[in-house]
Amino acid sequence: MKNFFLTACLAVGVVSGNSATKSPQVDHVEPPYWWTGMANDTVQLMVYGAGIKDARLNLDYPGVKVVEIADLDGSPDYLVAYLSIDDSAKPGTVNLMFENKKGKKQSVPFELKSRTWQPADAKGFDASDVLYLIMPDRFADGDPSNNDLPEKMKAGLNATGADRSKPNARHGGDIKGMSDNLDYIEDLGVTAIWVNPVLTNNQPGGSYHGYATTDYYNIDPRFGTNDEWREFVDKAHGKGMKVVMDMIFNHCGSEHLWLKNPPASDWFNHQKEFEEKGEYVITTHKKNSLFDPYASDIDKDLAVNGWFVPSMPDLNQLNPHVMNYLIQNSIFWIEDSHIDGIRMDTYPYADKNQMARWIDAVEKEYPNFNIVGECWYDGEAPNAYWQRATKLNDTDPRLKTVMDFLYANGGKRYFYEDSKGNEGLNRIYEHLSMDFLYPDPQKILTFLDNHDTDRFLSEDPSDLKNWKQAMALLLTSRGIPQLYYGSEVLMSGTRAEGGDANVRRDMSGGFPGDSISVFTREGRDELQNEAYDYLSKLLNWRKSNPANDVIASGKMTHFAPYNGIYVYSRRLGDKSVIVILNGTDEDALFDASRYTQVLDGNTGYTDAITGDKIQPDNLKTLPPRASLILTNF
Repeated sequence: MKNFFLTACLAVGVVSGNSATKSPQVDHVEPPYWWTGMANDTVQLMVYGAGIKDARLNLDYPGVKVVEIADLDGSPDYLVAYLSIDDSAKPGTVNLMFENKKGKKQSVPFELKSRTWQPADAKGFDASDVLYLIMPDRFADGDPSNNDLPEKMKAGLNATGADRSKPNARHGGDIKGMSDNLDYIEDLGVTAIWVNPVLTNNQPGGSYHGYATTDYYNIDPRFGTNDEWREFVDKAHGKGMKVVMDMIFNHCGSEHLWLKNPPASDWFNHQKEFEEKGEYVITTHKKNSLFDPYASDIDKDLAVNGWFVPSMPDLNQLNPHVMNYLIQNSIFWIEDSHIDGIRMDTYPYADKNQMARWIDAVEKEYPNFNIVGECWYDGEAPNAYWQRATKLNDTDPRLKTVMDFLYANGGKRYFYEDSKGNEGLNRIYEHLSMDFLYPDPQKILTFLDNHDTDRFLSEDPSDLKNWKQAMALLLTSRGIPQLYYGSEVLMSGTRAEGGDANVRRDMSGGFPGDSISVFTREGRDELQNEAYDYLSKLLNWRKSNPANDVIASGKMTHFAPYNGIYVYSRRLGDKSVIVILNGTDEDALFDASRYTQVLDGNTGYTDAITGDKIQPDNLKTLPPRASLILTNF
């Protein structure tokens, strides 16, 4: 039997019923349905209902049988069952028969569907892609009717209504808003969309961002429905764009039913302190303790098992039923909505061995799938510790792609603050020179900003020389580039001047009542159009062949900055892309003879942006902050 889930389970056994006088009451079953033909033949059912733990579960369906009932020591209102679904099982409805000791029964239908997303269909994402990160609440409100749902959602800040006058309240963006603007995103030239979490966050406050899940199997109704999410992914695929779904395994929201009525005494980390004393054991965020050879036990425990914040209780991945639930939930969303990748939040805060087990389970179903983990470190070695096949970790973390936060955190210094001499670009050179630590530098997610960092632009720029240079580097050097929504129209802001909301501002024109729309050329000012045009030109060139092959797979060779100029090449076969950057605010002398290893001075090259023909030997002086992207094809 291919029962991946059961290999890690606690001792289990069928629970006999206690005295009961009425039929079992089943409120809901998770997952709501499953598929035949999956690589793993076991599915975990989490059944919730008053006193359901005391019921027996029977079924009569060819190819399906109950193999285990988990012996949980928590609330009597949960029954966790494992069903095997062998290769002979056909799509149809399995009647789950719950029976208490008095013989009272309730039948609950559980659908088995035919698998539609085959292993080869899930292609993942890689260095041939560029991701466009969207926070749905702040992008566009396509359906104002779902903004205020008091009959479904809790009252309080961020929960019901849409109040754009309050930075930390919900603003009303939704899935339809993203779907309505897919043409805009497609025209920009990106190939994948990373969407911040869209699952239900039924919290009284602080959850517009989506990182406090209270229902793992349903889209937040203020964002839309499961059908709308599937339609959005399908529509993106129709335009040649992939979709990456944001997930969180480290914690859930404090309003999740689990915290109010825990299935087990160890469903959460430090659960006893919370239940007995109302104490929140908060993480220290000392992630270095995971590889620190001198780390104390308490530091390691608090870093991984402490709660992120009081409203985000820490899930215990060492409880096998918790981990099985999470593994299965991610597979559900891949199979159900055909997403192409997952971005996993707060990756080092969860148990690393269980997360490796999760990756293996996903890849068992979808071998080419890609997952990027948020490993937030300000150093190369700690980040490389988490990448698959690393020699720095005592176990293989199995994670293909990690995020280059050092690149993002240094962006302003690289291109704005260190403009004298060659200091800024020298920092980039030194950072990339540390790539020897990574098993696969092409599987590093590179970015200048995201929803958790300051915007790359602290304030509105007066010209685009520095900005264009940053975009040129991001989109032609190693790794998988990611852009943050609004970057293409010069959205700026820092957390110091307004908190997280200041770097998560609304896209003008995406919301009812907006007088200006940056989604249109007419709604953008001259500088914004210059930025959008440059980025669109670069992105659409990048995804065309042979440029895409060279950038995604070509060998990188770079030269230490000299006279303030940084040069690097990407080469695949006889095709080359040469990037020349003047990192100073002054004219810089260029000596082509220094770069003969990658540059043929007598060969004519084409500027990828302007289309101009350029012969390197004729380049004598580069203007301040010049950016050249030259090709020999």
